[in-house]
Amino acid sequence: MNKRPSTERGRQTRQRIVAAATAVVSEKGAVGASLDEVGVRASASRGQLYHYFADKTELLHAVAESTSNAVLDGQRPLFDELNSWAGLTQWMNALVEVQERLQGRGGCPIANLVAQLGERDDEIRVELASGFDRWEAEIRAGLVAMVDSGELEPNTDVDWLAASTLANLQGGLILTQARRDPRALRQALDGALALIATFRRSDPVDH
Repeated sequence: MNKRPSTERGRQTRQRIVAAATAVVSEKGAVGASLDEVGVRASASRGQLYHYFADKTELLHAVAESTSNAVLDGQRPLFDELNSWAGLTQWMNALVEVQERLQGRGGCPIANLVAQLGERDDEIRVELASGFDRWEAEIRAGLVAMVDSGELEPNTDVDWLAASTLANLQGGLILTQARRDPRALRQALDGALALIATFRRSDPVDH
């Protein structure tokens, strides 16, 4: 894999190429994305593309990394509040509101790339899996904070709940995308919330 550019101008050019490639992949799929179209959208020559990326596979790896970062960064303000029951429900409501605004289109960008590339390139699969791992870790951290604050029982299995919550979220997104119906995501997240609720303390500890 080529080295990351050392200059600000180089970083901006590389970022512009990755952003263009991400847009093309989103519209036409990884297989249908061509380097020529990426170059046109990024206002970059073939020489520039190959300066930053050895081949299309390496560019798609960068797209996978950028996609995972974008999905997580987009939730960052909500992750920062994911340390209470109110923050948990606010995060879930926001996810549903996004799908309502999109009318159920798009699904999960990370999952979309897994379906297109996960079985074709193991390094890309691992990169996308890392995105899910980081997503799950954010949920787990919020649950741990709720245990520490006394909102959840001390024996709460935060690993299990974080994994099941992410699984519910992903399943809900797939059904929402297939049916063009955000209610599927709402139902999936309500199920996750109901499971977490079984660990709520009836007498929250005051700090």
